[in-house]
Amino acid sequence: MHSKLITLFTSCLLAILATGCATTNKDPIESVNRGVYKFNDVTDKVILKPVATAYKTVTPTPIRKGFNNFFNNLGSITTVLNDLLQFKFADAFTDAGRFVINSTFGLAGFIDVASMDKIPNHKEDFGQTLGYWGVGNGAYLVIPLLGPSTLRDATGFVIDRVTSDPITYTHNIGEVRLHNQLRTAQLVDARTQLLDAGDLVDNASLDPYSFMRDAYLQSRANLVADGVATNKTNDDGFEPADEDK
Repeated sequence: MHSKLITLFTSCLLAILATGCATTNKDPIESVNRGVYKFNDVTDKVILKPVATAYKTVTPTPIRKGFNNFFNNLGSITTVLNDLLQFKFADAFTDAGRFVINSTFGLAGFIDVASMDKIPNHKEDFGQTLGYWGVGNGAYLVIPLLGPSTLRDATGFVIDRVTSDPITYTHNIGEVRLHNQLRTAQLVDARTQLLDAGDLVDNASLDPYSFMRDAYLQSRANLVADGVATNKTNDDGFEPADEDK
């Protein structure tokens, strides 16, 4: 079933990007995206932000740091796989080493021993892998609860989840309760890390939606290019409009 899902999403992505359209609009469904953004914003203010704030208030910093390290360590599996898909073999060796060290000496990843030893920490996902091999962003998307993305990155997110995410595996073996607990804890941890950033977005622009969109697209372009943004990595996957028309 997973292989069929991967094939479906990849086929849809490549078909849409191959078709293209004569426009430079990076946000062709902006009206829909703004509606989802508003829903996410209300949900965040009513539920997610208060929960994250309470968690940060009552939980000692070492424990919060430990859980953040734990989830980052789980993400190393996705990073290693995508290192290999991008032929970054040296990075794959380093990131695999980080995972082994933190999973053993770091007590299942709760202690980031690898960072103490100055071992580099890379972040790769399948959206970046698609970008590395020349697949454009496609349309900008705002996903309910998850936030900013693109057609390419949303596809990559799904593929990563069903192929290399250990939390998904707990669901696959029937540990639904454990899966739900881990997903909830992961969501709270992720939102806690963004508490200060959320306030920055609200105060930095008269239009937080546009600010978030542009910041996301630029950030992803830099990640795909390993810190060196180019026109290629910032391409939306559509053909440019004919300026003479």
